[in-house]
Amino acid sequence: MFSLTEKEVQAQIEAFAQFGATPDGGITRLLYTEEWLAAQQFLQQRLASIGMSTRFDEVGNLFGRIEGTKYPAETILSGSHMDTVVNGGKLDGQFGIIAAYLAMEQLIKTYGPPLRSLEVISMAEEEGSRFPFNFFGSKNLFGAVKQQEIADLTDIQGVTFEEAMTTAGFQLKASAQPARSDIQAFLELHIEQGKILETEEKTIGIVTSIVGQKCYTIVLKGEANHAGTTPMSYRKDALVAFSTICVEATAKAKLLGDPLVLTFGQVIPKPNVTNVVAGEVHFTMDCRHTDEATLNRFTTEIEKDMKKTAQAMGLMIDIQLRTDEAPVQMDAACVALLQKSAEKLQLPSRLMHSGAGHDAEIIAKFVPTAMLFVPSIGGISHNPAEATALKDLMAGIETLATALYELAYIE
Repeated sequence: MFSLTEKEVQAQIEAFAQFGATPDGGITRLLYTEEWLAAQQFLQQRLASIGMSTRFDEVGNLFGRIEGTKYPAETILSGSHMDTVVNGGKLDGQFGIIAAYLAMEQLIKTYGPPLRSLEVISMAEEEGSRFPFNFFGSKNLFGAVKQQEIADLTDIQGVTFEEAMTTAGFQLKASAQPARSDIQAFLELHIEQGKILETEEKTIGIVTSIVGQKCYTIVLKGEANHAGTTPMSYRKDALVAFSTICVEATAKAKLLGDPLVLTFGQVIPKPNVTNVVAGEVHFTMDCRHTDEATLNRFTTEIEKDMKKTAQAMGLMIDIQLRTDEAPVQMDAACVALLQKSAEKLQLPSRLMHSGAGHDAEIIAKFVPTAMLFVPSIGGISHNPAEATALKDLMAGIETLATALYELAYIE
């Protein structure tokens, strides 16, 4: 369909991977860091070089735009997020951005300017890796972030969210920016981050829904004491309490079964030394399901169980819900368009839900939205080993371009 080559796609991926590159081939590019800002500025230059007008919004979302010739006020948007997890891979987030501008570049070369405006977006943040706040970039598109929500947030070094933002040259205003009303559709291309497509030998996954997600930060407080002189019956061991909570909650999750998933992630025992009973444990819990009622029932039950365990062991517990996103359905017309596009290219595809959170779930609450996946080798993601075959990356870009053509070039 287009002149784009696998070599060009690989070159673009490697060009962006230099920003925040880690020694083992991964990327650490956290919101508002020097690496993040350099990557956004590099992208801005790249977008300008293919004839796009560019701009940053107040929080650092970057846009590249080709104005429509007949319906300039109607915008077709595509892209993803520029930030990464700590030591993540080269595709999560940034491939969706690269794919969007490559697809649009090929469309413009082949068909000339579109009837409706085409716009690439590189969202400032999605992962929540530096500060405990997810989807900051996409939420700001629609004025869905209030200043007080980030006022007390700090990173692991004690830098406040607002200080980091200001240092990078951005600032969230006291009154939220007005929600955009010109976006007619949003399409996000992403690696699957799972093994379904690879296992079933499908090239394209078309997302029908994104799971709901509840993320907690939890602190257990017991009593630090000498490991040798404190009898077992006298202990208020926060680490043992955590272990009990982890085992019992995981067993309940397995009993309920798919598509529910439960993960205990970051675990920080204090004082975290060999000869002291752990007096405090900070940990996270992540729970996801495609049905909102089931997700709410299960997490409510687990919260009660954690409190009972803490009480029985003589500990205090503080449970903070930091992310509470309901399951989101993709737009039926956009889903059908992606199906049609894959069929036109004779690519094997399947409908599926996304078990990972994406910016699309925020945007879908405001405008017609859909996602497409390409396979992840071994299902590996958030890892330097993250990879997708170049032929599958190309297929994803071609499918995206085919759908964008229908949206932006057809009356």
